Amino acid sequence: MNSASTTFLSIALVASVIDWFAVARNSSRLEYVAKPMATAAFLATAASLDVVHGAPRTWHLVALVSCILGDVFLMLPRDSFVPGLGSFAVAQVLLTVSFLSADVESGRLLVGLVIAIPVAAGLARRYVGALRRTEHRDLVVPVVVYMVVITAMAVGSIASGSPISIAGAVVFMVSDSLIAESRFVRARAWHSVGIMVTYHAALAGLVLGQL
Repeated sequence: MNSASTTFLSIALVASVIDWFAVARNSSRLEYVAKPMATAAFLATAASLDVVHGAPRTWHLVALVSCILGDVFLMLPRDSFVPGLGSFAVAQVLLTVSFLSADVESGRLLVGLVIAIPVAAGLARRYVGALRRTEHRDLVVPVVVYMVVITAMAVGSIASGSPISIAGAVVFMVSDSLIAESRFVRARAWHSVGIMVTYHAALAGLVLGQL
């Protein structure tokens, strides 16, 4: 970490906390500022880290840009869930490419497949079942595609061997599972804040995992 990355990380953490407060208080105006600001600051942190410049780093940075787009879509007053889901799906693909472009071991890759696929299959069964019982059947395919790409990202993180990246990927899956639980199964009072806390923790892990 250098002075620039430390400064940007501090801004990201402060903006994250402000966003949690905004979500808890249902303050849309404050959220419109704090949410993309936090992700942009995590992007700036990643861009300013003293790490080797190469393909994995570039894919990581572009993935964070896609996350910003997803943030904007998901917080718009109109329902832009599918564009938001698409933006985050692109981010997951880019993160997967980033992980697999680095040094990976076949053994870790196999471990990732053995762990991630059963978990993802169980979650997909739950959410697809919930969607089929409602009027949102048109979301089945987008949700399944997203489950595939985020599972690939989790497997890629395990294959990379970075504990911080693995933690970030796992928490990202937790955050997205909370979104699906809230939208498709049963919303609970703490879900909105929980989604954002885990999302920002995931971004922090994925950014710092580059060190």
